[in-house]
Amino acid sequence: MDHLTGLLLRTLFSYFFILVLLRLMGKRELGKMSVFDVVISIMLAEMAALSIEESNTPLIQFYLPMLLIGLLEITFAYLSLKSKKIRDIVDGSADMIIENGQIREDAMRRNRLNMDDLMVHLRQKNVKSIADVEIAMLEPTGQMSVFLKHDQETLTKGDLGIKPAQPVQSVTYKGLPIPLILDGKVRPEALQKIGQNELWLKREIRKYGIKEIRDVSFCSIDDQGIVYLDKKDTPRK
Repeated sequence: MDHLTGLLLRTLFSYFFILVLLRLMGKRELGKMSVFDVVISIMLAEMAALSIEESNTPLIQFYLPMLLIGLLEITFAYLSLKSKKIRDIVDGSADMIIENGQIREDAMRRNRLNMDDLMVHLRQKNVKSIADVEIAMLEPTGQMSVFLKHDQETLTKGDLGIKPAQPVQSVTYKGLPIPLILDGKVRPEALQKIGQNELWLKREIRKYGIKEIRDVSFCSIDDQGIVYLDKKDTPRK
């Protein structure tokens, strides 16, 4: 009975200690937490669990490290208010993934995003096609902020400095835009779905002044037969 009472008291003390500590730290909503915030929360949760499980260990041995972590978090939060450089180190900074309707492959690689990840982020924002996006920013929290083009027109060859082409009349289907090329590789199942082949795809990308499929970062076609194409960035010297 004494053991049970001690366990309940330790649980109660740990609960209120963590609650007060988190309030002092000014924790944000889970969806708005940075990587640093998540790490701190995991460490506190782990030590709180150990303080309950290790009934033979004095609570002070768990509370002191938790208090130290809380003080460090408060200190870094204060320093972040004073210095953008420290804020970028602790919380990270936003990174532009799509700029002026064009995908930035360097930013994709830096954030370890692939095209499937990007499309998931856009669908979560109720965006059907990359062609509708003017700017997409990956926030330090891992969420993506998306700004659509004012007229939400699909990207044309005029946007790429190339004479625009007419929609592909032979493509008829209903649904979301289908990716035909991802990271320079053709998706045969996508071509099969729209009733076309790789030879047709090569002819289409040549209309954009691109000779090789491997030079295409992303290519999709919507149910109106309009092709969106993003050429791979030229490596910077």
